[in-house]
Amino acid sequence: MQSFLAFIHWNVNPEIFHIGSLSVRWYGLLFATGFLIGYNIVEKMFKFEGADIKWLESLFIYMLVATVIGARLGHVLFYGWDYYSQHPAEILKVWHGGLASHGGALGIFIALIIWSRKVSKRPVLWVLDRVVVPTALVAAMIRTGNLMNSEIYGVATNLPWGFIFERNGEELAKHPTQIYEALSYLITFAVVLYLFFKTNLRKKEGFIVGLFFVMVFFSRFMIEFIKEDQEAFEAGMALNMGQWLSVPFVLGGLLLMLRALKKPDVNYPAVKS
Repeated sequence: MQSFLAFIHWNVNPEIFHIGSLSVRWYGLLFATGFLIGYNIVEKMFKFEGADIKWLESLFIYMLVATVIGARLGHVLFYGWDYYSQHPAEILKVWHGGLASHGGALGIFIALIIWSRKVSKRPVLWVLDRVVVPTALVAAMIRTGNLMNSEIYGVATNLPWGFIFERNGEELAKHPTQIYEALSYLITFAVVLYLFFKTNLRKKEGFIVGLFFVMVFFSRFMIEFIKEDQEAFEAGMALNMGQWLSVPFVLGGLLLMLRALKKPDVNYPAVKS
């Protein structure tokens, strides 16, 4: 039996404050902060290589809208269709929780294809190699938001850093998989940021986004083994939905990296704003 005092007791209020019916939650604050920091990072990247700074505003809007819509639809379709098909009005209530990173990634990819054709006139891999750098940081902040919400955690553990999520009525310590994922995403962020600014791999079109996919979704695949099922239908599955959805991203990332290394460097002229 677990010693009740040997673990971390977690009972943080997910709401920072509220005014009337309007509430500000840690999850939303971290999500918004991540996007603002990401904007500044991409701005520095554009200036570093002479890309058009005027592209930033539209890129930010495309990314923000695609992330929310894609992540929400991903959760609805992959994890909760039985419920949402019977309660379609709930799909719009994003503030009730329920975002899937795989759906967010797919939404961003589609949005950036459109953005590349309409705005930059460059291959979609060019912008993907750049936006995944801050995306890794945003992903870490989102997982921190999940921790503040006491959601998406792991199975029971005897490790001393286990969290007892008291707000959910838990009495046993659970793996804080939100922290595991956040740390893996921070490592990914540090690696791709270094590669972009300190090496010429940014000129190997598709390499950085490929590495991002491999690092993020392989770590997600492994962490899922100690994560509680998010939906009832996952019970008894050898691999859960998150793992099945991660496999194509890992394989696709490896293919992108191999393809990039075989091709010559791509150099774009500086754009005068």
